[in-house]
Amino acid sequence: MISLSSIEIVEVAPRDGLQNEAVLFSVEDKAELILRSISAGARRIEAVSFVNPRAVPQMADAEAVMAALRGPHALQTRDVILSGLILNRRGLDRAIAARVDEVNFVVIASETFSQRNQGMAVRDALSQLAATAQACRAEALPFSVTIGAAFGCPFEGETPLKRVVEIAAEAAALGAKEIALADTIGVADPMAVECVIAAVHAVAPDMPLRCHFHNTRNTGIANAYAAWRSGVATLDASLGGIGGCPFAPAATGNIATEDTVYMLERMGVQTGYDLERLLHAADWLQGKLGKALPAALGRAGAFPPAQDRQRLSA
Repeated sequence: MISLSSIEIVEVAPRDGLQNEAVLFSVEDKAELILRSISAGARRIEAVSFVNPRAVPQMADAEAVMAALRGPHALQTRDVILSGLILNRRGLDRAIAARVDEVNFVVIASETFSQRNQGMAVRDALSQLAATAQACRAEALPFSVTIGAAFGCPFEGETPLKRVVEIAAEAAALGAKEIALADTIGVADPMAVECVIAAVHAVAPDMPLRCHFHNTRNTGIANAYAAWRSGVATLDASLGGIGGCPFAPAATGNIATEDTVYMLERMGVQTGYDLERLLHAADWLQGKLGKALPAALGRAGAFPPAQDRQRLSA
């Protein structure tokens, strides 16, 4: 086990969070969500998704959101990495035109889910990845690869570890800057997390890993802890715990950014986030969505309370 003293948390609420919500955010509100996340300490944000707007209408305005962030809000986003999710070469072309800092290519580790989510077989998705990787190198654009349904599929059940390892090896050979292991439907447990991380490290020992956990069965935070203990230096999290995949039955949100930050900071692990600002941002988001958020910290509050933390640090 490797216990890191600091960890990067990628804020995914603007993409994974909003894509599964019934409320359609305006371009202005999406930009505001990103700016509030930055104010709370986010320095890497999955801001947009360049997918078919008919399939995911919540993400149809990706270019307009990036234009706002590169235009009126350029100063506020200057030191922040803004990434865009893509599924194919068409998505990459849009991402390049929108001037994202990096792209995140998704390959689903399940044939049925890949067809439902991307309309193609896993092998076809890997072929798209190869073409995308070549274009990214030509553009000097960093790309990461997320292996979706790495721990289980809603249609096929358990995901074979061998398949995850094979996809990871191919992604590494194509020059990915990072591989993300995604528990898309929230079925993982800490031991499974350790097992998959170890297996991927065995075939790509120098590859930085990122983990993406959904809290569908209330194991997300435990899985995040297991990933940290296994030496994973980057976690995805979503403000308020919102999110989910529109193509996965009963999908629910990601681990909440504020809950994750609270746990790690209590353990002495630095995240770079300001917990009070995160809670204020979550309050704003709750008002925009018009419903209570899944995150626990918004209900219980941080401990010690803010005034006690200030006194103890004085």
